[in-house]
Amino acid sequence: MELKRGINLGGYLSQCSHEERHYDTFIGEEDIKTIAGWGFDHVRLPIDYEVFETKDGAMIEKGYMRVARVIEWCQNYHLNIILDLHKAYGYDFNDAGDTDKNNLFTSDELQNRFVDLWIQIVKHFQNYENVAYELLNEVVEKENADAWNRLIRFTLEKIRRVNATAPVIYGGIQWNSVKTLKLLEIPKDPNIIFTFHFYEPLLFTHQKAPWVPAMDPEETVHYPDTMKYYKKASEKLGFQGEVVTHAKSESMGEKFVTEMIEEAIEAAKIAGVPLYCGEFGVIDRAPVEDTLRWFEDVNHVFQRYDIGFSVWSYKKMDFGLIDEHYKDIRGKLIQLWC
Repeated sequence: MELKRGINLGGYLSQCSHEERHYDTFIGEEDIKTIAGWGFDHVRLPIDYEVFETKDGAMIEKGYMRVARVIEWCQNYHLNIILDLHKAYGYDFNDAGDTDKNNLFTSDELQNRFVDLWIQIVKHFQNYENVAYELLNEVVEKENADAWNRLIRFTLEKIRRVNATAPVIYGGIQWNSVKTLKLLEIPKDPNIIFTFHFYEPLLFTHQKAPWVPAMDPEETVHYPDTMKYYKKASEKLGFQGEVVTHAKSESMGEKFVTEMIEEAIEAAKIAGVPLYCGEFGVIDRAPVEDTLRWFEDVNHVFQRYDIGFSVWSYKKMDFGLIDEHYKDIRGKLIQLWC
């Protein structure tokens, strides 16, 4: 299965208003046709559990039918598709650290429900040859590293009883950090792909983002700038800035990107699995020419190490490729990726 050049359909079935009107208008077959026409070979489809089941756990058959329709659109235009469980009942990366909301890893009942949902997903879509499965978008907390490994093992065992060959994708803790893939158990299954997300330096890619509390809403950050500037300015981000403040690279640019990603490359090599970047992108508040330079540097590293990817994101979500902010560089970006 080719998962070399992809794009996320963020905001369609995840991080959205779960209403039929939204589903019917956000993404359509023409969007899939456009993506294929650009030259991408797959899409990553983030899906919240609410598409498939109610809060009480009752199946929503219409949700499965909707996802099947997207899979068939992809088939029609020769695209593969990753079904990414972006939010599970009992776990949402947006609620990181909130043990009242995120209790998946401390509840046997919720873990059984998580596995049961995956069994249903795989049963519904096992006859499609263009589908890969991503177990959970982002596990954040450090203390969940061992529990995440156990849940992966348990879920894989059940999935393989239904489908023995479909690719299954998962990443490490701390928002799928490049630095935590090494904490994953070495899989015995031959059809596993390790994934990571790449938004470094966060100070640039998420500048002025209101959901990052320590981010200055007025500061414009350029790429590249001096490493001295990035190290000092990243201190205010606390843990989320540590990969920059601890970086060995003396300059910000492709060498820094390489330093970050090489750790993920080594972890995948030791585990004997392919490596895939499920998300990377730059917020629409960043200077557009600097955005192009960042994508060029990241793409050079991906090409050098043969890393498949899915850019975040196709539409809206503050990162939308088809939105107005990217119009002056959209063609250059598509040419760069495809």
